[in-house]
Amino acid sequence: MKIQSEINIGLVGHVDHGKTTLTKALSGIWTDTHSEETKRGISIRLGYADITFRKCADCEEPQCYTTALVCEKCGKETEMLRKVSFVDAPGHETLMATMLSGAAIMDGAILVIAANEPCPQPQTKEHLMALDVIGVKDVIVVQNKIDIISKERAIESYNEIKEFVKGTCAEDAPIIPVSAQQGANVDILIDLIETRIKTPERHPDKSARLYVARSFDINKPGSHPSTIVGGVIGGSLIQGTLKVGDELEIKPGIQINKDGKQKWISLHSQITGLIAGGEEVNEVSPGGLVGIGTNLDAALTKADSLSGSVAGKPGTLPDIMHELSMEVNLLDRVVGTKEEREVEPIKAKEPLMINVGTTTTIGVVTTAGNQAKVTLKLPVAAENGQRVALSRRVGARWRLIGYGIIN
Repeated sequence: MKIQSEINIGLVGHVDHGKTTLTKALSGIWTDTHSEETKRGISIRLGYADITFRKCADCEEPQCYTTALVCEKCGKETEMLRKVSFVDAPGHETLMATMLSGAAIMDGAILVIAANEPCPQPQTKEHLMALDVIGVKDVIVVQNKIDIISKERAIESYNEIKEFVKGTCAEDAPIIPVSAQQGANVDILIDLIETRIKTPERHPDKSARLYVARSFDINKPGSHPSTIVGGVIGGSLIQGTLKVGDELEIKPGIQINKDGKQKWISLHSQITGLIAGGEEVNEVSPGGLVGIGTNLDAALTKADSLSGSVAGKPGTLPDIMHELSMEVNLLDRVVGTKEEREVEPIKAKEPLMINVGTTTTIGVVTTAGNQAKVTLKLPVAAENGQRVALSRRVGARWRLIGYGIIN
């Protein structure tokens, strides 16, 4: 049985529309585990959950789709279809940078819209625009919370959603009514995911390239020196393969002071362990989310300090860039606020939030126009042709305004 997930599917949408509850309905895992998330009842960090989709050969479609080893309807053992990783992105407007980092590793997405509120809410629109900007094509719309509304409101909500998605990557997406809380229509949703969000073509023969989305220190306070282990990084391998014992390079690495000057150097380590689907493995290939044990000092990986990095075999990674030259493509209007204003052209000396892969950095515009140049506060490991998300400070928040293509 295949242990590693084949694909990363994002759950995106406005805050409190039921993304984390839907993740639990599909996977059985509650992804809000951080203490502040539990206290506040919202997602703050990216949440992950691996689940295996299964099918009962004796039941009719779509009721035959499930995640259970034994069919709840007829009691027969189910057969495995595909293993997927869910990426639960936070919906709060202050956490848009985290959502954009998550979008970089999504192969498809489920846009969750609560039927008990008018559509679109500000971050519903912002997240859908983010999927467009990042280039996520395969989208399913979940009309959630149908158990707490009337039939008339459900129809009205459906029509609002149809109007909202016109002209976007979700224009032709199916809209499925669901109650994540009650588990209603989850079987139909699994059927749609299997039909609409296909595993993309992978390239295991290319040089390994991992987008780092999380990093950890797994040592407990007070651990004896003999039991301390190296830091752990987690993310998605977009190409190539990695094995236990392989040498690993991580860029842009860390900043050091050399001869009175600040300099960034990449980190080098050996892979001491690999985890996929919650189990230890000897090798990982492109697909779902993986954890990589290293012999790095755990102080370098604690509290997601290496998230946004790129990892791979030494000598194969993109160069570290301290400035970017890019072709700029702006949206018509600033999304994410109730009063949408026109997106003004980029100006020289203005700061922009830039998302490159899973990296979030700030850049100051040195050359404005359709071909812009920005100087970065934190460097990135990137290459020509890569798409980056651009956000501008509007009031107290960063708002998505378009994308750039590095050249």
